[in-house]
Amino acid sequence: MYSVEIHWARSSYCANNSCLEVARAGDGILVRDSKNPDAGPLAVTGVAWTSFVRGVKAGEFDGR
Repeated sequence: MYSVEIHWARSSYCANNSCLEVARAGDGILVRDSKNPDAGPLAVTGVAWTSFVRGVKAGEFDGR
């Protein structure tokens, strides 16, 4: 078995370590809480992530 290094990224708007971090993992995306990185990430497909990001940009989660 081999190990692959994961490169986590967080928004430049993150100022206090209370952020989500994301990383590519093959064809999918990993998401984790920067406050608790050892809790393990949530894995989603690339298609699901793209749909989520589009929804955020379109304001679908603004609570209107």
